[in-house]
Amino acid sequence: MPTYTVKYSNIKLTQKQKNSIANDITNIHSKYTGANTFFAQVIFQKNEKNSHFMGGKLVKTKEIFLNGQIRAGRTSKIKKNLILGLKKILVKNTKLRGDFIWVYLEDLLSDQMIEYGEVLPKSGNEKKWFNSLTPNLRKRLKKIEKRK
Repeated sequence: MPTYTVKYSNIKLTQKQKNSIANDITNIHSKYTGANTFFAQVIFQKNEKNSHFMGGKLVKTKEIFLNGQIRAGRTSKIKKNLILGLKKILVKNTKLRGDFIWVYLEDLLSDQMIEYGEVLPKSGNEKKWFNSLTPNLRKRLKKIEKRK
């Protein structure tokens, strides 16, 4: 499951902004990777006041850091499109300039990840993996899956 953690300092994100960012991240991840939307999760973490430093100095500007952990196996082109799309999402939803936005992607090997109690498939093998799940889990995931 790609896990996108949005950490932010000196800015208040409304629930509407969080909903929009989470929805947009889910959609862009699915668009560029082809993975089902039920794989994507987005977690928001507001940094405590006076707890974010750069160069040893307290950060007083509004900053957003998005760390995405995704399954390895995607091409450089896919990851470049994904990372640029993620930056665009944050700019659109926060109105911050791009130089206040940080986006990192980390590749994780699929056989070193368990989600929904099952070891994940390699990229591109999602359908076979899905069909091997129990009927109850397939039903649960279908409810999570966003219609395209």
